[in-house]
Amino acid sequence: MTRQTAVLIHSGGFTSRQWRKLAEMLSPGFHVIAPDLLGYGTPWPDGEPFHFRQDLDYLETLLAEPVHLVGHSYGGFLALQLALRHPERVRSIAAYEPVAFGALDDVEDADARATLDNVSREWSGDPWLAAFVEWWNGRGAWDRLNEETRNAFRAVGWKLFQEVMSLGADRTSRETYGTITAPTLVMSGELTPLASRRVAQKLAQALPDARLKIFEGVGHMGPISHAAAVNAEIVQHLTEVSTRTSRSASPL
Repeated sequence: MTRQTAVLIHSGGFTSRQWRKLAEMLSPGFHVIAPDLLGYGTPWPDGEPFHFRQDLDYLETLLAEPVHLVGHSYGGFLALQLALRHPERVRSIAAYEPVAFGALDDVEDADARATLDNVSREWSGDPWLAAFVEWWNGRGAWDRLNEETRNAFRAVGWKLFQEVMSLGADRTSRETYGTITAPTLVMSGELTPLASRRVAQKLAQALPDARLKIFEGVGHMGPISHAAAVNAEIVQHLTEVSTRTSRSASPL
């Protein structure tokens, strides 16, 4: 039987290496594609504008057949956007804290939306990177990183900044996301920032075939800090959907 394909989309600031362990777990049953997004293999030129649509255009080239999409943070957002663009090419989605902030309501989620203003819209190099990392992981998180990791963030800093600015301006609504019919696993960490937790809750409520999994004692970097637990949940989801779709496609 032909193996189904899983596309693993990394988060902003990291590379496809973040999914190495998951790829190993999936490879016996799936054909796994884990690409580096634009600017993470070949550097994105400093000062050159970028919009997340360019990453979507690139990822579209990998969707020659229906695939399972897995994404973390920015990668989860891209997975949802791909499902909106090409619903017929998406078998399932597993998204850990997709940054789909357009799903937040201006009134009932005003408290969560207000926290988004804590990340500056002006590029300043290390100060912006520090504020970004600490927004997600708490005060002092940038200083706790080793120098190799800080340098990795610096190498993709401008591209990361442009990602954040373009998705921050996106207004894809909860109702629009609700048109995604692919079986979807939405994941979140108990300790992640309010806006991200709220997005996960809103998406799980809006999508007609979605399930919410919250990991206790885990933050935004759950796919890395608690990889075993998060990966196991993803493998279970993809396997269940794959088995179900394979059976429905089999002749009587």
